[in-house]
Amino acid sequence: MDSVPEALSQHGITVLFVWAFAVQAGVPAPAVPVLLGAGALSGAGKINLALATGAAMAATLIADILWYALGRAHGLRVFEILCRFSLDPDSLIRHAKERFAAHRARYLIMAKFLPGVNPLAAGLAGVVAIRPDQFLLYAAIGSLLWAGAWIMLGYLCTDAIAIVAMAASHLGTPLVIAVAAALFIYIVLKYVRRRRFLRHLWHARIDPIELNRRLEAGERPEIVDLRTALDIETTPYRIPGARWIPPGRWSEPHQLIPKGSEIVFYCAEPKEATSARMALLLSSHGYKKLHPLGGGLEAWRRAGFAVEPVRAVDVAALEGTEGRPRSRELRA
Repeated sequence: MDSVPEALSQHGITVLFVWAFAVQAGVPAPAVPVLLGAGALSGAGKINLALATGAAMAATLIADILWYALGRAHGLRVFEILCRFSLDPDSLIRHAKERFAAHRARYLIMAKFLPGVNPLAAGLAGVVAIRPDQFLLYAAIGSLLWAGAWIMLGYLCTDAIAIVAMAASHLGTPLVIAVAAALFIYIVLKYVRRRRFLRHLWHARIDPIELNRRLEAGERPEIVDLRTALDIETTPYRIPGARWIPPGRWSEPHQLIPKGSEIVFYCAEPKEATSARMALLLSSHGYKKLHPLGGGLEAWRRAGFAVEPVRAVDVAALEGTEGRPRSRELRA
C-alpha cells in the first residue's frame, strides 16, 4: 500500500480532497502534513496551486454542510456520533458549545484550525438554526483561510520540506516505529484515564426515577443545572427548583452550597461527563453526597417528569458570559 506522501505525489488532488474531507468531517487524522505536502508539490510544479487549494476548500465545505444538515435534523443528539471517534469527546463538546455561544458564526472560521472541533461548530450552527446563507459565508471564509494558509506555507517552503522529507526517508522504519509507539502509548493512557473516570461516574450517579421518588418523599437535594448557555437557549426549561451554576463559578463551592448538602448535577454532555467532573471536583473540597443525574435533563423528560420553563435568566444575555460571575442564577 502506498504511504500518504507517495499517494499524494501520485494522485495529488484526489488524495488531498479525500483527506481534507475526512479530517474536517471528524476523523482523528493529521491534516497539516498533507496540506503542507500539497503546497510543496505545487512549488515543485507537480500539481496546480489553485486547484489544490480549491479541492481542500471544497472538501471542507462539503463536510461543513453535512454536519450543518445533521445538526438541523437531529439537534444536539447528533454529537453522540463524534463520541465514537474522540478519546475525550465530553470536554471537547462542552468547550465547543461555550466558544460557539461566545462567537456564534465566527466560530466556524476558528474551528477549522482546531483539531476535531470543525464538525462540532458546523453541527452547532445547524442546531441553533443560523441562516444557511450566513453559515455558507463563514464556512467558506474559514475553509479558504485554513486550506490556503497551510498550502501556501508549503508552497513557500518547498525546499525546506524536501530536505525534511529526504531526511525522514533515510530514517525509514525506525522513525515509523517510534511514531507509532508514541501514538500507541498516548492512546492507551487516554483510554485508561477515561475508563477510570467512567467507573467513578457509574457508582456515583442517580437515575431520574430515584430522584423523583426522593422529591416526592419530601427530600430536598440541591439540584444544579450545569448546562452551557447554548444548551439553555436550545432547550429553555429545567427540572423544577434547579439552580443554573456553570462550572466556571465553582472555585469557592462552599459559598454557593453548604458542604453538608446532597447535590444532584445534570448537564447535556454525553455520559453525564460534566456532572461527573463536578462531582469529582467537589469531593476534593470535602463534599460527600454528590450524584450526576443519569441521562441528564433529557432522561428526566423521557421519564415523563415535570419540567419548568427558564424565566429567571435572559438567555441572550448569557451568550459568551457563562464562565464569569453573574448577579443572578436560575432558581425557582
